[in-house]
Amino acid sequence: MTVLGAVFRPQNPPERLRAVAMAAETAGLEQLWLWEDCFLESGIASAAAALAWTERLGVGIGLLPVPLRNVALTAMEAATLYRLFPDRVQLGVGHGVQDWMGQVGARVESPVTLLGEYLDALRALLAGERVTTSGRYVQLDEVALDWPPLAPPRIYAGARGPRSIRLCGAHADGTLLDSITDADGVRAARALIEQG
Repeated sequence: MTVLGAVFRPQNPPERLRAVAMAAETAGLEQLWLWEDCFLESGIASAAAALAWTERLGVGIGLLPVPLRNVALTAMEAATLYRLFPDRVQLGVGHGVQDWMGQVGARVESPVTLLGEYLDALRALLAGERVTTSGRYVQLDEVALDWPPLAPPRIYAGARGPRSIRLCGAHADGTLLDSITDADGVRAARALIEQG
């Protein structure tokens, strides 16, 4: 299945998003993808605005950097979007650019460990489960969303290195690869995802 979409890069000022979202919908594109980069734009706020301005356009967030966001907060925000705009939201998370995570005091010793713990907790919360976990980075005590999505959504993870790509195969519903990945890189990633 071929899906046509566009990307609104966070290097564009937020006030341009409305015109881009409306143009994407008018042109018949199926998806508009956004992402959250330090210190540019919020992925969640941008997605909510683009979804509200359009009627059928799917909006993807790829990626939210997990060191910046408590998993319960991400789950609440994502669940709200999934309920307000059913079947129009796609969410991706990743371990973020480590230099930026260091700038904001959010750098962790093992980004891969954090991403795995985060994905497991996020998927469980969005599936309506009550979650208790005491991982290296993610700690939750009897946390459950009052308004989970009506059906568990697919959660994607972004990755570049082999360990992260393999982790996506084990913990995510799909993998988002960097735009610089060539055909050989995609083949290699598929093998790693299958290993995971």
